[in-house]
Amino acid sequence: MFNHSLTAKRVFLNIFVPVCAALLLSAPVGAVTETQDPSERQRALELYESNNFAAALPLLEKLAVSNPNDPVILSRLGFALYASSATEKDPAVRQQMRDRARTTLLRSRSLGDNSNLTTMALDALSAPDASQLPFSSIQAAEAAMREGEAAFVRGDMDKAIAAYKRALEMDPRLYDAALYAGDAEFKKGYKSTDPQYRSEHFDAAGIWFAKAIAIDPNRETAYRYWGDALDAQGKSIEARDKFVDAIVAESYNRRAYVGLTQWAERHKVALGHPKIDIASNATSGKPGEVNITIDPSALKSDDDGSAAWMMYGMVRALWLNKKDGSRSDAFAKAYPDEPTYRHSLAEELAGLRAVVELVQSQMKEKKIKKLTPSLENLLMLSDAGLLESYILFVRPDQGIARDYPTYRKTNREKLKRYWLDVVILK
Repeated sequence: MFNHSLTAKRVFLNIFVPVCAALLLSAPVGAVTETQDPSERQRALELYESNNFAAALPLLEKLAVSNPNDPVILSRLGFALYASSATEKDPAVRQQMRDRARTTLLRSRSLGDNSNLTTMALDALSAPDASQLPFSSIQAAEAAMREGEAAFVRGDMDKAIAAYKRALEMDPRLYDAALYAGDAEFKKGYKSTDPQYRSEHFDAAGIWFAKAIAIDPNRETAYRYWGDALDAQGKSIEARDKFVDAIVAESYNRRAYVGLTQWAERHKVALGHPKIDIASNATSGKPGEVNITIDPSALKSDDDGSAAWMMYGMVRALWLNKKDGSRSDAFAKAYPDEPTYRHSLAEELAGLRAVVELVQSQMKEKKIKKLTPSLENLLMLSDAGLLESYILFVRPDQGIARDYPTYRKTNREKLKRYWLDVVILK
């Protein structure tokens, strides 16, 4: 794996290529070939690591020509092109830079670069160019943000922070200003070897990230960046919690998961959702026509509770449309303001709860000798009050996902507890 350092954590001007600290430590530099000047190569990499992409770019260009099969140089060149394109005002030139960045990163990948940063940069480069979208409708704040971004590309973190601070003062709801100021403070600390200096700037970064979260608690990036800063300070538990907060903030954004998964790799902690094989279903080909199915394996034993899965399909059948095409009573009661049926959190929860209730009844009557692993997990989640969290994180489709924001409003701690108590294996 060819890992970029933390200093290349984000791309500028409204484009994020988030990569967590755990993934980015110890970037390999690869072998230096006879056609490369070792000192020149080292200088290029140092400039890149210090976020001075403008100065690193011509050196990386030269090195890539002398050795077009060096994935480390190619990955840095591709990212530097991408980052620098964001400050290019000419749309045609900017697009040429983006095209070159994509070609270069694809070449790097073909040579073994499978880093998250390269993957996400390629994803962003495959999407329409959003680099010139305004940060703020307030002209002075927008100008300050652009000034900050230009300084950031040059690696001048002090000027960048000062500009971001002015932008936030002029537009107190400007999330990116607080986020980017924190990121710049983080980079100042990360590049230093002085423990006190590092700690001071990591703490300063946390203050900025907290401001961003206060502006919008439902964006994942500030939590994840804060987790990076905390982990760099050796505060692994606090970092873990921030990475979980990122997932809770934007559970259907794959970038939100990068921090926790790489934290787990670094600290050798296993992650895993409980395995629950639902052995029943209810489908409808047309209104009023319902098909309830159950896996034959659930009927092979009469003392492990598996036959209770039939209840899941039977209850879900009650939520499907009536014969005349109108909403079922169950759906209309749960979602009175929605004119058409959709698969929902309430429906899925009702089906699983029906299974739980039947199994619990059979257990009281001592009809069950030993539960199947799926039913053990289901009852564990039910007893913990985390069935909804499991559904939203593990079984979401487009319909269920629509219920996430409403549930998150009043159940943030439950969503977080699901990760801390269930997914993160002790």
